[in-house]
Amino acid sequence: MPKPPTPHISAKVGEYAKTVLMPGDPMRAKFIAENYLENPVLVNEVRGMLGYTGTYKGKPVSIQGSGMGMPSMGIYSYELFNFYEVENIIRIGSAGSINPKLGLGDIVMGIGACTDSGYQDNFNIKGHFAPTASFNLMRKAQDAADALGINLVAGNLYTTDVFYGDDKMAMDAWLKMNVQAVEMEAAALYMNAAFAGKNALCICTISDSLSTGEAMSSETREKSLTQMMEIALAMV
Repeated sequence: MPKPPTPHISAKVGEYAKTVLMPGDPMRAKFIAENYLENPVLVNEVRGMLGYTGTYKGKPVSIQGSGMGMPSMGIYSYELFNFYEVENIIRIGSAGSINPKLGLGDIVMGIGACTDSGYQDNFNIKGHFAPTASFNLMRKAQDAADALGINLVAGNLYTTDVFYGDDKMAMDAWLKMNVQAVEMEAAALYMNAAFAGKNALCICTISDSLSTGEAMSSETREKSLTQMMEIALAMV
């Protein structure tokens, strides 16, 4: 097994805080560090996957990009949990709404993460594992949202390996099961947290609507998802 520094992270042990916020986009990590953290320090830039550590209202916190998809999230969250002594990872990302009642900018907290991925096969499970978030982090997120006056929708997410799919009926089936939104990382994060005995939560801002076809621009995704960021930072 690799030890720090790893092939993907150049930081030394101790350079990450116990709580790490993980946007998919490394440029969003840079935006959060520069606009919210006190005295941010760049601790990783391997493969352009930027990571920073600083403080927020005096409390240590790190921001680390995860990249897109379960394999990339799987690598970074596994190394942070198992090699860098990180206890809590909060994914702050974007998602596409499956529930037509969710509009652009709405925020969803993933209680669980359904998936079409074979990621769980890595753990030699003889059955179907149900990836779920940490209850303590969900409670903190709800408390933070309430204090900030932000509406936070709780429900199941659908984590898929495929961004451009050809099954036009797939989302209708997930909607029937009351799944709220689709994204590409939460299930791997939740599985890695369970395997390591650590805590994880995915909070997503709706950036696309599968029912209306509306979508945020890439610049808006990078810089304007501030309410989701503020909920996560308030949990530190």
